[in-house]
Amino acid sequence: MYIKEEKLSLLSEMIKFAQSDKKFKEQEYNFILAVASQLGIAKEEIDMLVKEGVSKKNLQPESQRILQFHRLVLLMNADQEASQVELHKIKDMGLQMGLRPEAIDTVLETMHKYPNKVIPPQELISIFTRFYN
Repeated sequence: MYIKEEKLSLLSEMIKFAQSDKKFKEQEYNFILAVASQLGIAKEEIDMLVKEGVSKKNLQPESQRILQFHRLVLLMNADQEASQVELHKIKDMGLQMGLRPEAIDTVLETMHKYPNKVIPPQELISIFTRFYN
């Protein structure tokens, strides 16, 4: 489970990612609000993060890093417009998280096979398991 600082860091990272293409769309904001709600973070705190951000906290268990990467993939596709800037940025973020490049590339290729580019959690786990064995 995440401590509050980790939750704010995760959400701040998602906000920065959503803003990486210089457009912070309503669909992206609403997706971040939905994730924040699941994490028990209020809208007011999200609005503060949009303005100020917080320092990044690295997630230790690999499962948490994979979950965050999945959130970023979902966020990238929230507006149904994945730009080259976003694709480059998400790859970099995945690498900074310590995820295998082959797994990242496979996720980004596989997402096109599913409606709205939403990879089912079991498929995501299967991809990462394949490259970590």
